[in-house]
Amino acid sequence: MEFARLAEYLPKVERAIADSYATARRQSPAAFRPYLERSREFTLRGGKRFRALLVLAGYHLATRREPLAAVPAAAALEHFQSWMLIHDDIIDHSETRRGGPTLHRLLAEDHRAMGGLGQPDDYGLGIGITLGDLEEPFTVESLLAVRSPALRRLAAMAEYARMTRWTAYGQLLDVRNGAIDVAGVREQDVLLVHKLKSAVYTVSAPLRIGAILGGGRAALLDDLDAFGMAAGVAFQLRDDVLGTGFESDASGKSANDLQEGKRTLLVVYAWHHGTDADREAIRAVLGRSDATVADLDRAREAIRTSGSLAHSEKQITALRAIAMRRVRRSRSLDPAGKALLGEVAERLVRRSA
Repeated sequence: MEFARLAEYLPKVERAIADSYATARRQSPAAFRPYLERSREFTLRGGKRFRALLVLAGYHLATRREPLAAVPAAAALEHFQSWMLIHDDIIDHSETRRGGPTLHRLLAEDHRAMGGLGQPDDYGLGIGITLGDLEEPFTVESLLAVRSPALRRLAAMAEYARMTRWTAYGQLLDVRNGAIDVAGVREQDVLLVHKLKSAVYTVSAPLRIGAILGGGRAALLDDLDAFGMAAGVAFQLRDDVLGTGFESDASGKSANDLQEGKRTLLVVYAWHHGTDADREAIRAVLGRSDATVADLDRAREAIRTSGSLAHSEKQITALRAIAMRRVRRSRSLDPAGKALLGEVAERLVRRSA
């Protein structure tokens, strides 16, 4: 099965997501319905749906069948993604997400519109955190809705618990790194965050959850984990390149990662291997929402001239090679399955958005 064939299931995934909110709306008192509508709009606003597609891919790789039965699990990963994004945007003080305001900013506007007491931003943060938390019941319910033997659903829930724990650990380390001077953050610190926070829940766990629900054996699950961890870190490194403003014409992204003060590999490597002038250019914009376009351009040039951009590109290439070497040597994947994962790797690391 080709990746494009999996994408044909996305309308069904979107419908499953919408149906889950509709059910919650019917079952909830009227006072909660406006908040559920905010959550529904945020989750259905858009996105690449990589995680949903990888759940479908994992199920297909385990069964060699059409992945219709895994659609609820694919929807579950999108609820989980909303949970992570809502909280991530609050932590990062982000203003926009998927072409619109972040959820906590929308909620602050709701507070202003109703003339609420207290501070709108405090209201937005409090309700935003809570709505993020409420995405977990949607995630669990969607996983349990899969028509699969009970033991498989139980195993998928165990994988979900592992994914949630490691993602939270990665977030903890990411926040900690942001509280440390860049000079104290090492390359291995950045890569560990990427493994825990990105690779597990972006690639490895979605593939494994789909495969578990399809009855995949241990050898397949091990291959998917090894592939997912390498490809997932490469995915995040590519995201960092885009989020720092490189290839911005193609991606539509800016230099938000710099202005948010993120300790990306681009920043950390440039800091440790660049000149004093390079470090000064980066310091002038790191964590500075008021950084000028000229300052951001100088910081990007420092990242480039220090060799940091080339280093990240080299890492991306090497990680993709590691992922594909595991695929080529796999005895649990047939040629069609290997081709599908090859396409997955290509889409993860060669993307421009």
